[in-house]
Amino acid sequence: MYDIFAKIALSKIEEAINNGEFDDLPGEGKPVNLDYLVSIPPEMRAAYTVLKNSGVVPEEVHLLKQISELRKQLSACPEGESKNQLTKKLMDTEVKYKLMLETTRRKKR
Repeated sequence: MYDIFAKIALSKIEEAINNGEFDDLPGEGKPVNLDYLVSIPPEMRAAYTVLKNSGVVPEEVHLLKQISELRKQLSACPEGESKNQLTKKLMDTEVKYKLMLETTRRKKR
């Protein structure tokens, strides 16, 4: 079943290329930035890409951005009370993210 759809899709893509429909598109010849996919589990990347292209950002992505930002702040923060607060906030955010992932995985079963 998949092979049929893959062949149809490839046929349509080749037809569009031959008709020049992909010529002069914005960003032509520039590398595609896929850095945002690094922190997303492989089994969820396709779904996140579709959501991102639709303008919808899941809560998990917001949490990943928060985690990344908190890690940057921690690395630049001197020892002391503020570093302890940042560490606690980072741990809380990571736990929340992991719980969301686990909930999603259980729903898929």
